[in-house]
Order: sequence, then structure tokens, then C-alpha cells
Amino acid sequence: MTPSDASHSRWSDLDRPPLNVPALRRGLLRPDGLWSSLDVVDTTGSTNSDLAGRAAGLAEGAVLVAEEQTAGRGRLDRTWTAPARSGLFFSVYLTPGGIPVRHWGWLPLLTGVAVAAGLAKSAGVDTALKWPNDVLVTVPKDLGGPRPGEAPATEERKTGGILAERAGDGVVVGIGLNVSLRADELPSPTAASLALAGAVSTDRETLLRGVLRSLEQWYGKWRAADGDAAASGLREAYAASCATLGRTVRAQLPGGRTLTGEAVAIDGDGRLVLSTGDGLQEPVSAGDVVHLRGAGGGLT
Repeated sequence: MTPSDASHSRWSDLDRPPLNVPALRRGLLRPDGLWSSLDVVDTTGSTNSDLAGRAAGLAEGAVLVAEEQTAGRGRLDRTWTAPARSGLFFSVYLTPGGIPVRHWGWLPLLTGVAVAAGLAKSAGVDTALKWPNDVLVTVPKDLGGPRPGEAPATEERKTGGILAERAGDGVVVGIGLNVSLRADELPSPTAASLALAGAVSTDRETLLRGVLRSLEQWYGKWRAADGDAAASGLREAYAASCATLGRTVRAQLPGGRTLTGEAVAIDGDGRLVLSTGDGLQEPVSAGDVVHLRGAGGGLT
């Protein structure tokens, strides 16, 4: 990974300036706070891989941000790439010692709630969460604009993703957010950015501070409740933000099995509960979930 020295070329790209590392440290690192260190690198393969490789020597609350990721990873080994400084690509190291490991599965969902709350305050954008790890925004279906006299049709698209991985005695949680990508820079037809969703601010320092402060608050609540998602308010908050609940979905499960049903609940372990056509309710703990318009419908 390549270290960043924001001061030498702070305004080399007026549209996408590098992050001001000293200012971020001043705003986020406190003796009594969660965040213990914050480093920014110009480019790296994956911030998750970098932090995981250093986990044995890390204090809880280490934050690593990359101006550009060349091999960013999502779930199921999918790649996450974007132009340099067009988004936020960062990982944090958490060591929830004393919390039963069975509750650690809530960490990616907790992060989703924190991201949604942080972006609502700092970007003025309403987001929704697709179980288990996608952050959605609403954008016009035709990003080129509707025809004169037509009301713009809208759709939900992915603007961010979350990946949590065990590392040493803790968990590395990676977050990727498309911030200023234009329509012609999107990696797929299902992607979006905060800018395309009408964000009132795309200043990455403002957004990063907002998300990390929100994550610190939610992680503190969860730890204070000994990892109990209901007692901490996390389960209710996730359900309120979850776009998957109430929809018919197709879950592609490990081993090649496919399950279709209505998403009716998030259980105490953070699993998605599907009500299938035969009247059974089945919890899904891992898999790729696709939102459907109906049991036999197309993608939303």
C-alpha cells in the first residue's frame, strides 16, 4: 500500500481532492473514543486485507482508508472498484471481547444501520438496507433525465457495501461507498452514487466523519447491551431500514440451493426469515439475496 501525503497535492484535482488526514485525525481520534488510529493510503488492493494482515498488532478502533482500491472485495469474492477519490473505501478493526461470538453476526448489520444514519445526517440522503450488506439509494431510472412533461420514474440501486471478516481476536469491517461517480462511471446498471441520489454534500471528509461517529455510537450501544440486538435497539432500527423485509426474494444459498419466499423478519441472530410457499418459515444465515417483484417476477 502507498502512504498518502494529502498536503503536497491537496488541490491537484478540484473535483475530487484527497482527504485531509490531519483534519480527520483531529476530528475523530479522542482519548475516550473508539477510534484509536486513522491512516490514509493513496492506493491499495484491499483495506480489509491490509488490516487483517496486521490484526495481531492492532488496537481496537484502527481505521484504514484508501483513496483508491484496486482489488476491493465484496461478499462472494465480488470485486469493488471505482475511480480514485470518487468514493469512500475504508476498514475498521473491532474486538468485541466479552460479547458472545454468536452475536458477532450482527456487526455487518450494525454497520449498515450506522452508515444509513450517518449518511442521513451528513449527505441528506435517505438510504435503505438490503440484507445482509448492501446500502441502497433511490435514483431516477433514466439517469439522463425524463422526457419533457414526464414524471421521473425511480428505482433502488446499490451505492455501498459492507464486508465483515474474522481477523485475529476481532473483526475487520470494510465499507465501500460510491460518492461522486457520474452515470458513465458506474460499474454496473444496478449501481448508483450519492451524487446521483441528490446528496446535499459529497465532501468525503464530512461523510467519513459522519459515518464513523455513527458507527461509534451504535457499536457502543450494542456492547453496552452485551451484544443483545433487541435490548440495544439495533434489531428494531435494522428492521425499520431494511428494504428486504416484506418483499418476495430469492436466496441463493451455499451449496447451490435456492430458496424463494417472502422476507418476514430478522431473527435474534441477524438471520433473514423467509416464509415459503408451503407455509414454513426458514432462517437464512448466508447467501445472495435478490429482490423480486413477485414470486415469479423480475428483479427490482
